[in-house]
Amino acid sequence: MLNNVPRSIALGGELGRLIAEKDWAATTLGPFGNWSVALRTTVALMLAAKAEIVLFWGPDYVALYNDAYAPTIGLKHPHALGRPACENWSELWDDLEPLLRRVRADAETVFAKDRPFQIDRKGEMETVYFDISYSPVFGADDQVEGVLCIVSETTERVLGEQRIRESEERFRNMADHAPVMMWVTDASGSCEYLNRRWFEFTGSSPEAALGFGWVETAHPEDRPRVGAEFVAANAESRAFQIEYRLRRADGVYRRVIDAGAPRYDAAGQFLGYIGSVIDIGDRFEAEQKLRESEARFQAIANSIDHMVWATRPDGFHDYYNDRWYQFTGVAPGSTDGEGWAGLFHPDDQERTWAAWTHSLQTGSPYHIEYRLRHNSGEYLWVLGRAQPLRDSNGAITRWFGTCTVIQDIVNARDVLARSREELEEEIARRTARLMEAEGAIRQMQKMEAVGQLTGGIAHDFNNMLFVVIGSLQLLQKRLAQGDLKVERYIDSALDGAQRAATLTQRLLAFSRQQPLDPVVVQPDRLVMGMSELLTRTLGERIRVELVATAGLWNICVDPGQTENALLNLAVNARDAMPDGGRLTIETANAYLDEAYSSDYGISPGQYVLIAVSDSGQGMTPEVVARAFDPFFTTKGVGKGTGLGLSQVFGFMRQSGGHVKIYSELGQGTSVKLYLPRHYGEAALRPLAPQVAGLPVGRGHELLLVVEDDDRVRAHSCELLRDLGYSVLEAKNGADALPIIAAHDLSLLFTDVVMPGMTGRQLVDAALVIKPDLKVLYTTGYTRNAVVHNGVLDPGTQLLLKPFTLEQLARKVRAVLDGSGR
Repeated sequence: MLNNVPRSIALGGELGRLIAEKDWAATTLGPFGNWSVALRTTVALMLAAKAEIVLFWGPDYVALYNDAYAPTIGLKHPHALGRPACENWSELWDDLEPLLRRVRADAETVFAKDRPFQIDRKGEMETVYFDISYSPVFGADDQVEGVLCIVSETTERVLGEQRIRESEERFRNMADHAPVMMWVTDASGSCEYLNRRWFEFTGSSPEAALGFGWVETAHPEDRPRVGAEFVAANAESRAFQIEYRLRRADGVYRRVIDAGAPRYDAAGQFLGYIGSVIDIGDRFEAEQKLRESEARFQAIANSIDHMVWATRPDGFHDYYNDRWYQFTGVAPGSTDGEGWAGLFHPDDQERTWAAWTHSLQTGSPYHIEYRLRHNSGEYLWVLGRAQPLRDSNGAITRWFGTCTVIQDIVNARDVLARSREELEEEIARRTARLMEAEGAIRQMQKMEAVGQLTGGIAHDFNNMLFVVIGSLQLLQKRLAQGDLKVERYIDSALDGAQRAATLTQRLLAFSRQQPLDPVVVQPDRLVMGMSELLTRTLGERIRVELVATAGLWNICVDPGQTENALLNLAVNARDAMPDGGRLTIETANAYLDEAYSSDYGISPGQYVLIAVSDSGQGMTPEVVARAFDPFFTTKGVGKGTGLGLSQVFGFMRQSGGHVKIYSELGQGTSVKLYLPRHYGEAALRPLAPQVAGLPVGRGHELLLVVEDDDRVRAHSCELLRDLGYSVLEAKNGADALPIIAAHDLSLLFTDVVMPGMTGRQLVDAALVIKPDLKVLYTTGYTRNAVVHNGVLDPGTQLLLKPFTLEQLARKVRAVLDGSGR
């Protein structure tokens, strides 16, 4: 026994030890030996208890407490032990003292749940909550000597419930202000919340709707289905969506979509649903009207004798009436897209397709007679007509057309034609004699033009081939003699070959067969960007003036070919000013009216003018008239091919533009280029930076070369291997496809024009196998495979033959890196 403290107290945990060791003589309770039996007994019971208990003894409310209570007073422990309560509970004494006094004075128990207190137990004030039971402790004289406080802190639970209530309040506030009807159910499916919008819409009350009463607001015919679908979804805890009719407050039933998503607690336990109800009545009525309109259209279209069809704005056929299928006997859907053309008579297909293409491009009505295959296999004459449907802005949204059988009319025309045969035969005989004479003249002119063209080509190509063959023969001779100083022969051969390649490109430009890669450009920026090139090319004796125009329209052209055309004109101007002079390039907006346009076979409208003018010798009217003729030149022998202006003319017509020469002898010449205005914002393509040296392979890149010409294929493979690439090869598409399937290729390098499977067909099949495969086409001439209407298909990468090692290196690297065309 320590300080006369019995074991029942001293062994009462940490607080029992502190009570046993404390000098109680210095407190108002006096030495432990003087403590009353009631105090000792109460303390012993308190220390043995696991509940949070504090005992306030005597008029000063001296505090004694057990181990379970000590954490609830934080930093006040252990100083509060044996001290009057007013010292350590001073911050809440005004709240606590009346409770303790009430117990002492009235000898009654004070009980409360979640009683709040403001207390400083960790160095700062905080609000805490306790369940309390303050009971009187009686002494020997049956007077209240102390207050036994059994407490249980509920702060965490109370604050958690407050947070839940606040969260629910925020949700209800949000849901009640949401633009749609919202609801919440519990795990059993019972509806426990509907937002204000739902009650306003239905006019129902919470008493009638909560639980499962909301089902009664559905249309009587829909209720069984709605209830069954909801119960089934709830049983499986899965999301659902139900469409039904919901009664509005005015009694009108509106079609709605009711969708619910399951809710889960942190442990993954299903809590019920949260859902929304959206009024789709207006949309449903609009769709119903559209269906009714479609049904009426179908009824009308199928009730008339004409074959009716419709297309998208781009001409894709996507509708035919029943009469079409009855007449042709084909399966529904088989003539969608371009499949209809196969039913035309072979002799009519080309002109019919041309007429349809013209209408699509111009928006003009479609009108043509042709022969269409009947389900019997016989071809009958029909009249095809179509008109565009336009929106408020004038843009075409649909084409609607008909095919009318006119075989009887054609037969009648034949009968009428036979009745005029005799007269026509005489006219025909005389006309034939006249045409025969005119034909002979035209043939002579044609042969003269062909002779001039082929003679010019043969002359230039023979000169270039002489240089190439002669240089290679000298190279062969010098190498056989052991002479290694042969660079000049190699350079001479390469120069001759490059000149031949350039001549080929000019011929393609003249014939409008070169593939163009148009982009939207700002003309002033393009012209100003050529300043340094023009100054360097023309020399110091030519003063170059570039005149820009504010508010200049954009154009859509191939930038490289446009620069080539301007450079061609600038060089011609330089040659016309042997003693120096002034070259002016100016831009302006222009409008070509119908009168002017019809004279030159171009479309009237808005154009951007780029005029290249010089102060040179000028040309006579006779020279101007022949300036665009191929191989016509006024320069000395060996100083020009005569294809420069022909190339400019071909490029301008291929770009939808126009070129006109104005010249006066002794005053100078002005060549005016008219390029169609592009409607829309400029989206300039950034130029890829040129890297010094040849771009090479990176060791791991595997390329497949597909080329039907053995020598070209071998040469291409050798060049690519020399650039550091691993190379596989195939001579046609059939051999290439197994290689594509078996290897992880970095790039497919394929010729366009090949026997059997073309390059484009090979690429289409390869992309089915490997959709991410990168592709580079090559060709010396292409028409419809990757180029349509003279323009490269979007996203197509093309390298024209013949190409140099540097051109091949840069193009392959650009395609692999995805950095350019």
